[in-house]
Amino acid sequence: MHPRQWSGQGNSRRCEAVRILICPDKFAGSIDAVAAARAVASGWRTVSEADDLVERPLSDGGPGFVDVLAPALDGRRVIVDTVDPLGRPTKGTILIKGPMGYVESAHACGLHLLAPPERDPKRTTSYGLGLLVLAAIEHGATRVVVGLGGSAVNDAGAGMLAALDAAPLDAAGYALPYGGAALTAAESLTGAPRTRGVELIAATDVDNPLTGLHGASAVYGPQKGASREDVFLLDRALERFGGLLQGLSTAPPGLAALPGAGAAGGIGAAILALGGRCESGIDLVTRLTGLPEALDAADLVITGEGSFDHQSLRGKVVAGVAAGARDRGLPCVVLAGQVSTGRREAAAAGVTETYSLMDLFDGDERVSMAEAAEGLSALAKRLAGQYSR
Repeated sequence: MHPRQWSGQGNSRRCEAVRILICPDKFAGSIDAVAAARAVASGWRTVSEADDLVERPLSDGGPGFVDVLAPALDGRRVIVDTVDPLGRPTKGTILIKGPMGYVESAHACGLHLLAPPERDPKRTTSYGLGLLVLAAIEHGATRVVVGLGGSAVNDAGAGMLAALDAAPLDAAGYALPYGGAALTAAESLTGAPRTRGVELIAATDVDNPLTGLHGASAVYGPQKGASREDVFLLDRALERFGGLLQGLSTAPPGLAALPGAGAAGGIGAAILALGGRCESGIDLVTRLTGLPEALDAADLVITGEGSFDHQSLRGKVVAGVAAGARDRGLPCVVLAGQVSTGRREAAAAGVTETYSLMDLFDGDERVSMAEAAEGLSALAKRLAGQYSR
């Protein structure tokens, strides 16, 4: 048990000094993790300025990955030119720290970059991610960590490979157009990917294979705008392209079935085929941001995300934070846009209490998303009234 004692869920504490660790994930479609942590801290301070508040916004590899790591690593951010999922010019940020490069796929492939009518994984591309990887290599990185998550693509990294000079070709030797659907005609690659021997690491907590019932197309395609018919088409396309990836000399045996191959619309498979590996995004981020040490020094932990549901307890940020709090005997409060996880299930994972913006705003989802920062501040103010002296 942690040396500081608490009298129960939300009750008055039995010690004077309160050290609060604030470590949320992003609230998808609303605010990022950094802004969420700032809002919680702001609300708490309106009740008690004396408490020690430590902000450690987190990411599991998806949107916010670079922003979360940059202050923790004191790395060099470089803004580079890239393209969005439809090939339109945009800007992305890479993070360089010594020989390490950190790249966020969502900067180029993110679903948030597209308006709802534009979302169509049959034609979206990961080409922009390839440009970010190349930029990291050009800036001296010998190992590049690619945060995967929140993508709008389903092309198994074909676009990324094209940016690395290994574009997919049809039977006549012509380059295929952007998108997952075109891969049904893939016959070969233009050549070996140009990675200069750099090691690639996929930071993801998705363990789906590339194809099949639990593959990238079936599980995540509908979230990106795929119809039922699109899912079958895309799954066939990725099965075909997976065969080409398997032919690379650096590809591991049984590539398509490996855990993580289906991450970010199959970009995980491309990284594995390039001799890379998958690593737990939340484990990597918590280690690099010093979360274990911050937990050791905390009295109360506040985490959160947009939707606290059954997926949250399967390798997501909240699950990792709650487990760390539970192991130290710390209370862990989850603030979320909406909560659908049962109390018993949440408690078993280490969650002490849950609060939702939907409840705060009388079930109005639009207001909950539009005023998430204000809502988180209000919930933090309520918590401070319970836990602070």
